[in-house]
Amino acid sequence: MEKIPSFNSFIEKSIIDNWDLDALTDYQGVTLQYKDVARKIEKLHIMFENSGVVKGDKIAICGRNSANWAVAFIATLTYGAVAVPVLHEFTPEQVYNIVNHSEAKLLFVGDVVATTIDATKMPSLEGIIYIPDYSLVVSRTDKLTYAREHLNELFGRKYPKAFRKNHIHYYIEQSPDELALINYTSGTTGFSKGVMLPYRALWGNLDFAMNALGKNISKGSNTVSILPMAHMYGMAFEFLFEFCHGCHIFFLTRVPSPAIIAQAFKDIKPAIICIRPWHSMQSGMQQPDCQRVAKDHLSPCQRAPFRRQKATFRNPKGGLS
Repeated sequence: MEKIPSFNSFIEKSIIDNWDLDALTDYQGVTLQYKDVARKIEKLHIMFENSGVVKGDKIAICGRNSANWAVAFIATLTYGAVAVPVLHEFTPEQVYNIVNHSEAKLLFVGDVVATTIDATKMPSLEGIIYIPDYSLVVSRTDKLTYAREHLNELFGRKYPKAFRKNHIHYYIEQSPDELALINYTSGTTGFSKGVMLPYRALWGNLDFAMNALGKNISKGSNTVSILPMAHMYGMAFEFLFEFCHGCHIFFLTRVPSPAIIAQAFKDIKPAIICIRPWHSMQSGMQQPDCQRVAKDHLSPCQRAPFRRQKATFRNPKGGLS
């Protein structure tokens, strides 16, 4: 690969090309089409701009997988800010450390996290935003408060007739080595360590997935997001690839118990399933049970990856392991 294309340009192209297709669904909940995702992204961009967020500022996201989590992440990158995904399972002390260490300006929180954190422990934050409806949990600046309270008015003023696909012009990273996100590992001792990931890392994994999986999965296919998107494997191969490929992604939005997973597979009939033994054991499902559940709801060709064999995985140049 002689020249690495812009990662954000793939996000932009997918939204435009798949405008009327279903994009993100909270399982047994609301569905967003790609045009709905674009509208939400634009509103977040307006809120960022009017609250004083500038290119390169850090925005942390901490919550369970959901459609609005995904929108917040994409909005952060396509605005030119740096995303800081945080595992929702971290303790409040770990969340404080990550937010403070990364120097995040804003923090998006899910419904559970919102009830456990103390904003006074994160003094540099200018605001905390509630992921389910993007309302303000905490605002420390008048600009942020005004931007959120007048968001629909600001959106209507910018797009007085209608918001269309030709209005989409996202931030394009200036270099493959530009910082895209900071990933904090779960760690074995002490606090998490931050890993600075450039755009070429996201592109490297997207390029690999497009070549390895793209020809076997058609646009509009249903997929399920089970692994935490704050983990790079779940983000790269259960979210970013599928979104850029025009798939319909379902988020469980709850603890993936065996019963929930089995019912979800039956209802959604996903074209691909990504899972690893550690995660299946953590959720109370042993690996053979996980394989059995998947096999029960996949076609013969889709069952092939579940054969007992040693798996190998190529790490693309500049990608994530």
